Amino acid sequence: MGTHTISMFEDQRLTLADSIDLTRQSLLAYVDRYRHWAIAYSGGKDSTATVTAVLHLIATGQIPRPETLTVLYSDTRQEIPPLHLAAMQTLATLRERGIDARVVLPALDDRYFVYMLGRGVPPPNNNTLRWCTPQLKVEPMTNALRALRDQHGEKFLMLTGVRVGESAARDQRIALSCGRNGAECGQGWFQETTPESVADTLAPLLHWRVCHVWDWLSFHAPSIVPSAALVAQVYGGDEAEELNARTGCIGCPLAEKDAALDYVISLPAWGYLAPLKRLKPLYRELREFKYRKQKAGERNKGGELSKNPNRKGPLTLAAREWALAVVLGVQDEINRAADQLGRPRIDLINAEEEARIRTLIAFRTYPNKWSDDDPDATELIPQIIAEGVTQLLLGLALESRP
Repeated sequence: MGTHTISMFEDQRLTLADSIDLTRQSLLAYVDRYRHWAIAYSGGKDSTATVTAVLHLIATGQIPRPETLTVLYSDTRQEIPPLHLAAMQTLATLRERGIDARVVLPALDDRYFVYMLGRGVPPPNNNTLRWCTPQLKVEPMTNALRALRDQHGEKFLMLTGVRVGESAARDQRIALSCGRNGAECGQGWFQETTPESVADTLAPLLHWRVCHVWDWLSFHAPSIVPSAALVAQVYGGDEAEELNARTGCIGCPLAEKDAALDYVISLPAWGYLAPLKRLKPLYRELREFKYRKQKAGERNKGGELSKNPNRKGPLTLAAREWALAVVLGVQDEINRAADQLGRPRIDLINAEEEARIRTLIAFRTYPNKWSDDDPDATELIPQIIAEGVTQLLLGLALESRP
């Protein structure tokens, strides 16, 4: 009887061994086409599984090692602290093994708190202002990929942790933006936006079910990269499998619940991180009009009234100073507890970022097309609707009567 090749589209439930073999086959199909490989690493469960699975297959001789292998860690500065700690430990292990492991950061002015509290852009939301994923993840990684392409002088193979699970794999669909089936935030978006001139993208764990990820991280990956055990712990193992947990940023404004953070602070070793729970309410509060500016009949360059002439805009300077004090207060409270307990400290806002925020506030910096001259959103002003009709305030309307 001939050897049967496993297909992710067959009507069967893949085992972990089946999934690993499919990963091996997919990588072997590309090994002769690219001399240089890179792995997009976020520190979450899927990308950690990808890094460790590739290392395992290379170490056991199941796939040849490429001429170069680069791991690019996307550091948003907003990851849950134990995941960030595990990522730093993973990078150290990779470097010990001679693998080029790099940290990719957003530009200083594009970082979450600098952009929000320094420049005044309101916290992201799911409707009209979703700036976090492209700015913190996609753009910095794309720039790093272009630099890597220039370094090699040729297109390379980019490996991502995008994973859609068995049922979605049959549909051959990859979710954009936040992943489905417990995938990490932004993965699908990155998959779709990797420049074709820079790299060709492969998702070697595309077909893995979420239970395969937990089994791999809990029982196999720690022998390859010890910090993988901490990643599995943060997600909660089997319990997280049932909840289909997906981690994102600390207090993510786009998520209804912080399941991963709630689980982490329920663990005795990480309970001192509980003040982080005050961040999501802060972000929600900052979206209130009382903390923002507004336009008073905005017009375009041609002098025509804009579609939303009285739109609400950036954070006021006073709101930014208040929010900065709140975030630094949370950070200080956690670090005092960390010092007392001998646990890792955190830096939601480091010294460089704090100095930049204060400088931008001092220079009264606003997003493009906004300034101090725009009224606060709490100020009652005549409302102009798109047709050009002005709705006067009640008092002004009464005074204007003959």
